[in-house]
Order: sequence, then structure tokens, then C-alpha cells
Amino acid sequence: MPKLTLKFKDNVLADYHLPAGYSLKIGRKKDNDVVIDNLAVSSHHGKIDSAGDGFVYIDLKSKNGSFVNDEFVSSHWLEHGDVINIGKHSLTFTYFDSESRSENYHQSEIDKTMVMDTNEYRTMAKKNDSSSAEAVQPEPVPVQGNDDGKKKSVRGYITYLVGGEGTMALKQKVTKIGKDAFCDIVVKGWKIGKTAATISRTRDGYFFSYVNGWAKPKINNKIVSKKPQKLDDSDIIVIGSVKLQFIGKKQKNRLPANP
Repeated sequence: MPKLTLKFKDNVLADYHLPAGYSLKIGRKKDNDVVIDNLAVSSHHGKIDSAGDGFVYIDLKSKNGSFVNDEFVSSHWLEHGDVINIGKHSLTFTYFDSESRSENYHQSEIDKTMVMDTNEYRTMAKKNDSSSAEAVQPEPVPVQGNDDGKKKSVRGYITYLVGGEGTMALKQKVTKIGKDAFCDIVVKGWKIGKTAATISRTRDGYFFSYVNGWAKPKINNKIVSKKPQKLDDSDIIVIGSVKLQFIGKKQKNRLPANP
């Protein structure tokens, strides 16, 4: 179970434990798990989600942004010793010495953190005052190349078959599915985990990971394990009462599979 240490300059303010399957919200409002009472911190600034055997920090489109190891990030898979900077406060992510730290595919070359020039962003953020709009987050970077040297982005979509309506583009590095209101796809039911599963966008495509909850997801009628599973075009995902279809790339006049 890793630990998160909150500091202001060199002063330790609090420690927080991160058990598997746990989601920890960070911000200025009292309804956060980590409350940082500072005007440089947004009401709901960021959060840390347990996903598979790892933890990911996600900036919630905060005004002044988030930095991990002095690099601006929109999301970042956390490793031992990483330091998250929010305003003048810092949060250090560490594992205990006796704790095993399993390697996971999220931290490999296929899934690097999206970053932009740190000095450029800090200069931009300083220009904001309390009445300005939220700082613009960087657009997702191209993640895959082709034979002629041009880069293109991996494209994927999720379509509701049962339990909802519409189609959503999987633009984020991590799309969260669960009963927590902060999830991208909310599935209700007491057997559903707060973050029941995630879909990760990588250089090699999209990977589905079961995180927690009594209701285990199924892909094409087979119960999934906690090992990340690569999604193929037209795969059917069932979580509780919700049925979804993964579309590898959008096609005109395409009809979803029969529910």
C-alpha cells in the first residue's frame, strides 16, 4: 500500500495511504480527501485513481495546472518517489520498503506522460488572475507513427448498447468506468466498484483493465482478469447492467452490434 505525503515547503502536513481500488480527490473544497486551503489550488484540482496494479494522477482541468517532477502533466502513472506539485504544496508518492513494486505496462515506453514546456506553461499560468478562465490544457500529443514518418493519433470510441445512449470518443489517456460520480462512464449498482475498470490509450491501442468491485466485467461474454486486455474492434464490454461496444475507428453509417 503506497503512501502520499503532503508538504508545504519543507514541512510535512499529513500522510495518506492508498489501498488498491481507492480513489483520492485533491482540492481546496472540504469534500476532497486531501484538502489544500490555498487560493492557488482549484476547488477540485486533481485526483489519484487505483487502476490495475498501479496508480494514476489526473489533473481535473485545474486553473493553475499540476506538475509531476517539475513537468506539466494532464495525467501521469505514478512511480516511487514522484513529487506532485500543486501551487506551493507538494505530494510525494512512495512505497514502503517492505512492499513489492510490480512493474506494469502503463509505465513502459508505450504510455509516456503527456508534457509541455514547463517554463512556457508556468509563464502562461502566472498571467491568470482570480477572475480569469481556467488555464487551457494541452491537446493530446500524437502517439503513433506510420511508414512515411507522419504521426497520427490512435482513435477509439465507446458506444452504449444497453444502459445509456450515444457514443463517446476515447481521447483521454485513461477512461474510468465505475459508480463514482467522477468516472467518465458511470455505472450504478452496489456491486459496482467506485472505479470498476479503466480503458487506457497507448501507442499499441486501447487496453481494458478490471480494477475492483463484486460485479466482474465481461468482454465478449468472458469474465476478464486483472491483467490488461487489448481491445479489438467491435468487442462487447458488459459491466453490471451496462453493455458497451468498442469501436476501433469511427465509420460512417456503422451500426452497433445487437444488444
